[in-house]
Amino acid sequence: MTTPKTKTILSTHYFLYFGILGIYLPYFNLYCYHLDFSGFQIGVLSALRTFSTALLPMVWGMLADKYNIRRPIFIACIIASTAIWSFYLLTTDFKLMLIITALYGIFYAPIISFLESFSMDLLGKQKNDYGHLRVWGSLSFILVVIGVGRLIDIYSAAIILVLILGGSIAKSVLSFSMPGVPARKTEQSFSASAKMFLNRRALTFLFCAFLMLTSHGTYYGFFSIHLEQLGYGGAFIGFAWALAAIAEISIMVGSARIFSRFVFEHVLVFSFLMAALRWVILANAESAGLILFTQLFHAFSYGSFHIASILYIDKLAPPEAKTLGQALNNAATYGLGIMVGFFASGYLFEKIGAPNLFLICSALALTGGVLLFMEKAARTDIKT
Repeated sequence: MTTPKTKTILSTHYFLYFGILGIYLPYFNLYCYHLDFSGFQIGVLSALRTFSTALLPMVWGMLADKYNIRRPIFIACIIASTAIWSFYLLTTDFKLMLIITALYGIFYAPIISFLESFSMDLLGKQKNDYGHLRVWGSLSFILVVIGVGRLIDIYSAAIILVLILGGSIAKSVLSFSMPGVPARKTEQSFSASAKMFLNRRALTFLFCAFLMLTSHGTYYGFFSIHLEQLGYGGAFIGFAWALAAIAEISIMVGSARIFSRFVFEHVLVFSFLMAALRWVILANAESAGLILFTQLFHAFSYGSFHIASILYIDKLAPPEAKTLGQALNNAATYGLGIMVGFFASGYLFEKIGAPNLFLICSALALTGGVLLFMEKAARTDIKT
């Protein structure tokens, strides 16, 4: 049984992590845009950071599982990434920012996958309550994204660098409070466990998850810039991002009831379809009302998808490779998927514009949903 103290520690980690993300995700690219970086340069910076997230969590995860050193790596990576972030305050040169981004990504990469694996282990039989912990991240995101949007209107986008550094320092201090997880008595080697991710079911899921986050590349990388080009200010941009986070909260609060009634695959397929619909509408949206309406779909394209994917990969992962499982999921989605989405969007943004990019994103999400549905149907046919 997870203690209230442990849940508080985990909730606070999510609160800080996604609070920092609420500064970085909507506004760092906007900051780069105000530095007169081109769409391609912004895409390269975003892709470079996520390139690290695509590869390094698997390396860190394998080390953590094989040698049972997840907690020390978790603490070290948070402290190192905080120190490296401070160098952004010293330069606005694109080449130097590339170097800082590459170094930052090395240590930032495993933090969220490690946090997810801590949550799965420490929750034990209460895993369906994961959403109750994760919702604190969404609440933090809402508060931060609105507040920072107003601060940018008053001051400038450069303020985000100091705010992220402050949040990262707080998270570094908190990292020492993370409880350790007892070593498991394994029945098979780590290598044998890791090979279980090579079966068709796991590979299909990871590929579809990759498509889902690739479809989010234009949104995460250029949504704020797109809104500014439509004539909207920082306050509206912040509110739009916050509304998306508010929408996802409804799913996270009710996640235990949802997953007690529906199997993971069904929730995932539904999430893909809602994402495809979201990007189609956003491609044609210019009015404030319609833009804000599309943000409500974040409840499904992110909220239900994220929780279902965390629980699903935990179900597929053997006990000896739980950290690796979350690292693979994070690498395929918020690593490789977002990296490809950022890079492609950065390359195409000035060539074809955001509306056409969102139509491409819709096709990607739809493809992922169809493939996952077909894999589930094929397994059902084999059993019958």
